[in-house]
Amino acid sequence: MSKEVEDSELADVAAVSAGNSYEIGNMIANAMSKVGRKGVITLDESRSAENNLYIVEGMEFDRGYLSPYFVTDSEKMVVEYENCKILIVDQKINSARDIVGILENAIKAGYPLVIVAEDMEQEALATLVVNKLRGTLRVAAFKAPGFGDRRVQYLEDIATLTGGTVVKEEIGLAVDKVGPEVLGTAARVVLAKESSTIVGDGSTQDAVRKRIRQIKRMLEEADQDYEKEKLNERIAKLSSGVAVIQVGARTETELKEKKLRVEDAINATKAAVEEGIVVGGGCTLLRLSAKVDAIKQTLENKEQQIGADIVKRALSYPLELIAKNAGANGSVVSEKVLAKDDYRFGYNAATGKYEDLMAAGIIDPTKVVRCCLEHAASVAKTFLTSDAVVVEIKKPKVAPAMGNPMDNSGYDY
Repeated sequence: MSKEVEDSELADVAAVSAGNSYEIGNMIANAMSKVGRKGVITLDESRSAENNLYIVEGMEFDRGYLSPYFVTDSEKMVVEYENCKILIVDQKINSARDIVGILENAIKAGYPLVIVAEDMEQEALATLVVNKLRGTLRVAAFKAPGFGDRRVQYLEDIATLTGGTVVKEEIGLAVDKVGPEVLGTAARVVLAKESSTIVGDGSTQDAVRKRIRQIKRMLEEADQDYEKEKLNERIAKLSSGVAVIQVGARTETELKEKKLRVEDAINATKAAVEEGIVVGGGCTLLRLSAKVDAIKQTLENKEQQIGADIVKRALSYPLELIAKNAGANGSVVSEKVLAKDDYRFGYNAATGKYEDLMAAGIIDPTKVVRCCLEHAASVAKTFLTSDAVVVEIKKPKVAPAMGNPMDNSGYDY
């Protein structure tokens, strides 16, 4: 049922998740076409009421901030700094004394400082946190991505993008002896709990292109698939850059709601790229329900067979509910969909027609559907293994003033 998503279908996936907004869908598809399917797409607030898209050089890593006390936006729990300096260290920072010179320069010059290092002892980390909380210094730190030689390569990539120098003992540099001359410059840095994004200021494009050519030569000589994958990943991070979608709105409330929709659309599009797409509108789940009977026949336990029946009913319910909300009979719609042995065929609630839903753009990311099933099963398992659960008791309907005095069926179960 699942198929790889085509470039022409990315806008449909994003639009569905954005509340059928093809303006947002087309913008996300355009962003992905420019930075690549594995490129980085971030959100920002526009200074006008219009949505905008622009591409900047940047890199993203799966390493987050070392302490939540660095957070500058408590609502999103992220660190965001613009026009900041970056200290890149290929060693462990053992003491605050190792970086006191760098910190003093940052305080005097008034620029934000982001530190990326192999690791950091609690004493040094505590010093940074205290200065951040006191407002003395705008600072944050995150652990260097990767391990061993790959960590060194990532740090060199960051240095190339930002115009900085990697502080390491192999070239005679000690972190306690260097000054601001080794610092790189970033137009924007965003640190989340489990990810970091560094956006260059565009002043190092020649060095970046040279670095990419160097990595491509390494790719030609690589033998192992894993090594090739990591080299391609580094090329993508350096060459594709970051697509920044600026969301605009007329009011603060509209802006928050719009940003949430765009964020959902981006996540859905990335999920579609990862695992493909299936027909939406509950039709895929309905067709899965038709396969439960074959599984049920292999079950010998009576309770397991009852469980299979429950799963079958649950899988058919979304389409029935969608049809009911559209003013149609859910059971009739389900029968008509199952009557045609074509997984693309389904019910379009927006138009009330039975058609090829793939062609109509009614599609869902496979990963989203899979995760929904897994999470629903997990919740059901928790419910069944609980000694007690809290549920809402529905109140009885108020009996009408006039009517049959013997009718006491006014309860809503």
